[in-house]
Amino acid sequence: MLRRTLLATAALGLGMALSGGAAMAARMDKVKACFIYVGPIGDGGWTFQHHEGALAVQAAYGDKVEIQWQETVPEGADSERVMTQMALGGCNIIFTTSFGYMDPTNAVAAKFPDVKFEHATGYKREHPNVSTYNARFYEGRAVQGHIAGKMTKSNKIGYIGSFPIPEVVSGINSYFLHAKKANPNVELSVVWAYTWFDPAKEADAAKALIDQGVDVIAAHTDSTAPLAEAAKTEGVIGFGQASDMAAYKDGPRVSSIIDNWAPYYVKRVGQLLDGTYEQTDSWEGIAAGEVEIGEITDKVPADVKAEALALRDAIAAGTYHPFTGPINKQDGSVWLTEGQTASDGDILGMNFYVEGITGDIPQ
Repeated sequence: MLRRTLLATAALGLGMALSGGAAMAARMDKVKACFIYVGPIGDGGWTFQHHEGALAVQAAYGDKVEIQWQETVPEGADSERVMTQMALGGCNIIFTTSFGYMDPTNAVAAKFPDVKFEHATGYKREHPNVSTYNARFYEGRAVQGHIAGKMTKSNKIGYIGSFPIPEVVSGINSYFLHAKKANPNVELSVVWAYTWFDPAKEADAAKALIDQGVDVIAAHTDSTAPLAEAAKTEGVIGFGQASDMAAYKDGPRVSSIIDNWAPYYVKRVGQLLDGTYEQTDSWEGIAAGEVEIGEITDKVPADVKAEALALRDAIAAGTYHPFTGPINKQDGSVWLTEGQTASDGDILGMNFYVEGITGDIPQ
């Protein structure tokens, strides 16, 4: 994943100067919008939610839009081949929906300057026809962390990480900080799955956490497997990730982070139709509706639910930032002073744990 390169340059991602020549696209009468997914549509999580966004595009524009997709495309050379096939097949805009598609996206975009490429969660826009979009997942993790801190009975909470990249690390830090505010005795364990989608590995990671005494689990992976594993042990709760995962509402799921990509997809395809499309870098969160907090179930006491919703609303209103000092880094050095908030660049390049989290971030 070229993590060193990512950490050196991710902080430049948001607001990075766009290269010259990013003029508006010509108005189009019909758009063929194509989507590449890292997992299956039926994963119940990340890919499912992206596909819901694709279907929203079709519903919004009817016969003015044709959608096409390919699921379960591995990151790397396979994805470059699929992108090339889509470009040759007449796709006007291609949404590449996983972090590891970043370099292939830019490589293929160089060969097809008239095709628009949109890369999810990345930061490289090496050509005028490449845009990037992301969601402020760390905002939702703050709300989950508050619930976790209040709900744990063992004072041990857990987090399943996919890959040690800033997007994931910032979520871990936000989750822990807000759990710690809610419950000073809380301890966090992190298990790295080294996959976006592999239900067996995700389930193994959840089981490892439960075996350590963890009774609240959050995950930054793509399937429902962590909740399915949590359901096997009485007293363990968790959160839906990327999608609502409502099938587990009567079991361990007490809330969720929902990635609502539909407004972005509808907007970008609409801009091709009306001729206002330009290269962009988008990073929205709770305020814009791109990060939603799923229903908080009755397993959560009313006062905790009210506190969690108040935190969500404060983030949405801009009156609270999840990374507000004082916050120290894991080694005890000062990161943010009293009242200071983290810059977008700091969050996009986050390569450290905050004080109180044990263990190392894998290199």
